[in-house]
Amino acid sequence: MATKHIIVTGGVVSSLGKGIISSSIGKLLQSRGYSVTIQKFDPYINIDPGTLNPYEHGECYVTSDGTETDLDLGHYERFTGIRTGRMNSLTTGRIFKTVIERERKGDYLGKTIQIVPHITDEIKRNISVLASTTGVDFVITEIGGTIGDIESAPFMEAIRQFKWEQEGNVLNVHLTYVPYLCAAGEFKTKPTQHSVKELQGDGIQPDILILRTEKHLDRHLLDKVSSFCNVAKDCVFQSENLPSIYEVPLNMQAQGLDTAILRCLGMDDAATVSDMTQWKAFVDKYYGASRSCEVALVGKYDLQDAYKSIREALVHAATHQEIKVNIRFVNSENIDASNVGEALRGCAGVIICPGFGTRGTEGKIEAARYAREHDIPTLGICFGMQMMVIEFARNVLGYTDANSNELDPQTCHNVIDMMQEQKTITALGGTMRLGEFACRLAPTSLVRRIYGIDVIYERHRHRYEFNSAFREAFEAAGMKCSGINPDSGLVEIVEVPSRRWYVGTQFHPEYSSTVLAPHPLFVDFVKACNL
Repeated sequence: MATKHIIVTGGVVSSLGKGIISSSIGKLLQSRGYSVTIQKFDPYINIDPGTLNPYEHGECYVTSDGTETDLDLGHYERFTGIRTGRMNSLTTGRIFKTVIERERKGDYLGKTIQIVPHITDEIKRNISVLASTTGVDFVITEIGGTIGDIESAPFMEAIRQFKWEQEGNVLNVHLTYVPYLCAAGEFKTKPTQHSVKELQGDGIQPDILILRTEKHLDRHLLDKVSSFCNVAKDCVFQSENLPSIYEVPLNMQAQGLDTAILRCLGMDDAATVSDMTQWKAFVDKYYGASRSCEVALVGKYDLQDAYKSIREALVHAATHQEIKVNIRFVNSENIDASNVGEALRGCAGVIICPGFGTRGTEGKIEAARYAREHDIPTLGICFGMQMMVIEFARNVLGYTDANSNELDPQTCHNVIDMMQEQKTITALGGTMRLGEFACRLAPTSLVRRIYGIDVIYERHRHRYEFNSAFREAFEAAGMKCSGINPDSGLVEIVEVPSRRWYVGTQFHPEYSSTVLAPHPLFVDFVKACNL
């Protein structure tokens, strides 16, 4: 069959959860045996999120091919298990850059370059290329931002054209917000009505409406929205607040969202049977967990989305063991030797978070020291692993000035050094060591036992590395380099065998964890926290 397209747009306010809805739709279609892929169009002019502060858009998610993307691609992969890449993430900046580069080469034969048709054609081309290269049954395209934003205008026009050109194969799902006014004691649908009118003003009639709400909406209100927005009654759904985002696909399925999508696209709903057995079992374990543990997340970004993938990887690993993990964020800027014990008191495990720059680094080093000395299971990720290395150098090897060249270019003991190939690079965007690389595990190491295989492939995002000139000294003192890149010799994993569980990874294992396939490092870490 011809590839079907589902375009997900949002109205009223941002941060409604379009990424979760897009992921849920993908999961529901997969449960019926269809193949899917999901892409995100972000209206900002940055080429990608790689240079953005986490306070702007949350974490920067990295795909296996080394593309720095919006965090929603993490949701796509965690929910569906698909592998995304460069074609799954697009920004206004990248579209304009591509069009301008073609103009410079003369590809447009001297024509005036305009938003319509050149920019809109490039947007449509990217949707079509993803469909043709993957050959999937469904391409789900999420448009970032909110309808009516000036930045979104080219995308809306492109979608209007695409829906017209692909008649019968394109469906629009519009997610809006229905606020509840406590003073009046009632819901207000007027924002949703205006949002739909804005969409209609762009020439797009929504086929399905999903109403985000903090409380349950009755049938009368849903029918009212249906009437005022020209959307069939059985195509208006609600997405109310739930304790877990992983309950959203089940909630959408219970309301018949997948059935409505197939019907609107002229497909036979009875031809497939949904199987969400494994997903439901996961959710049941989440709610039925009989044990719990608290894990400290030591980082400098006091924002939930800044470490989104780590948080979700912990949930995946804990839930599969019927454990509820309680995450305590510990701001590393506020930690020093005098209060680190109080900050980590009662925590069964510690994660030293990734990051860049000097702010909060000494707090991470103190947390690593305390966890090592008190034998608390600890996982350091990327920059967090580097802080573990610096701490060990200072307090075990006796290199009191040990540091990273990133933090102190004058240190005599640069146990963390800039990678050789990075030393001539001046541009920041997309220039780090990015994407999936091989790592060979030491035969008798803890990580070899955890993974169960000799060579693993994990995703990276860094410029600095463990300085191998100090490797012999570290290993002699008890910190083993247990994971090595077979091509470059780069140290990817360190561990301290004398501790119960003390592991640092230069890569980001959290990017590879999914709902139905939790990452083995996180699984074993949570297990160690509960021994």
